[in-house]
Amino acid sequence: MKTPSRRRFLQISALAVAAPLAARLVVSDAHAQALPKLPLDNPQAKALGYIEDASKTTHASFKPGSNCTNCQFFTAATGACTLFAGFSVAPKGWCAAWAKKA
Repeated sequence: MKTPSRRRFLQISALAVAAPLAARLVVSDAHAQALPKLPLDNPQAKALGYIEDASKTTHASFKPGSNCTNCQFFTAATGACTLFAGFSVAPKGWCAAWAKKA
């Protein structure tokens, strides 16, 4: 039986350490790119009066200065909204479920 060399041991160790790190980078990039834009004809978007430009809404519950970027349901890093799972929303958008970010 051949004894593994120190060089071979170090190569295998380096791969074992680097593999999980590389996998994390690939997975996080995929998540960032995975969200399609919320279609305006989405039933939930229609029900909540979603609009891509808050300054153009005429909804009765709209408060000046409110938009997706300052809503508690919005995640700036991905553009995601917890109310519209699987979609990204416009940062300047607005819907009737808007709630001030804490």
